[in-house]
Amino acid sequence: MLKKVGEHTIKFARSPRIASSYAIVGPKEGLSPFAKYFDYVLKNDSFNEKSYEIAERKMLEQSITGATEKAGLLATDIDVLLSGDLLNQIISASFSARQLQTAFIGLFGACSTMTECLAVGACLIDGEFIERCACATCSHFSTAERQFRFPLELGNQRPPTAQWTVTGAGCCILARNGKGHKITHATFGKVVDYGINDMNNMGGAMAPAAADTLKNLFLDTKTTPQDYDLIVTGDLGKLGSEILIDLLEKEGFKLSSNYCDCGQMIFSNTQKAFMGGSGCGCSASVISSYIMSKLDSKEYKKIILMSTGALLSTTSTQQGETIPGIAHAVVVECDDN
Repeated sequence: MLKKVGEHTIKFARSPRIASSYAIVGPKEGLSPFAKYFDYVLKNDSFNEKSYEIAERKMLEQSITGATEKAGLLATDIDVLLSGDLLNQIISASFSARQLQTAFIGLFGACSTMTECLAVGACLIDGEFIERCACATCSHFSTAERQFRFPLELGNQRPPTAQWTVTGAGCCILARNGKGHKITHATFGKVVDYGINDMNNMGGAMAPAAADTLKNLFLDTKTTPQDYDLIVTGDLGKLGSEILIDLLEKEGFKLSSNYCDCGQMIFSNTQKAFMGGSGCGCSASVISSYIMSKLDSKEYKKIILMSTGALLSTTSTQQGETIPGIAHAVVVECDDN
């Protein structure tokens, strides 16, 4: 029987469980309001490695092994790793899979990759193709800066619309059986492009895709924003969040105090992060720490997790292309045990 409801949303019959989660972040993120929720905070951005790229990969590996151990599992108990990152050819994810010797499905949705992994992993488990999977993503300020913008040594100034790439990684272990919060629905987004070509305005580029995915989720499930304890987006930042609220209100859906954005929350106002955090590790680290702890305490019982991504590359930027956006969402309900 087809498990699709509406045009874009899947309703899971078996509700795959989030068995455990693990978050690791850099020193700047370790000074944020969420500091006490992270499993591990780096003492230095290099993670004592010879390059930032190796440090990023090491963070991802630790998040995967950490989440696996917290679930009381061995690496051999994980059927497949679903992962991606921002670097060319998703080398952090693929090289981590090489090290961990785990079956690997590489995914790229830019900063939307965390919920993309959760949605695809839930489909594999609900379809009874696998028993367990690891869903993980990462990013690093220094690797993203020198790939997408300018060499760090130049010390280029940032415009007011810029965001700060989060140094961090997060992993969730999904399982077919056992305890854990339930993934009940997944809405896969479509690519939306409003013609923004400023790589320093990621929030503005991603907000239209976020609005489209949320609108489709509400219509498909016949719910409203008020039916959820929390609606959290990935890394729209302050500007992107305001645009999302305006776009959804025009569609008849009013976001209120139950809406927040990981990028807007992860840094304090005194940390000089401009419009807030961004990067794959932004939503991954917040979801795998703060959000899961609130579900554990039953402060939140039904939430929407939606990571957002800007689908640009250095090649497309140099060719004058605009920046398409994408957003994927999952509905998570608190474990009732």
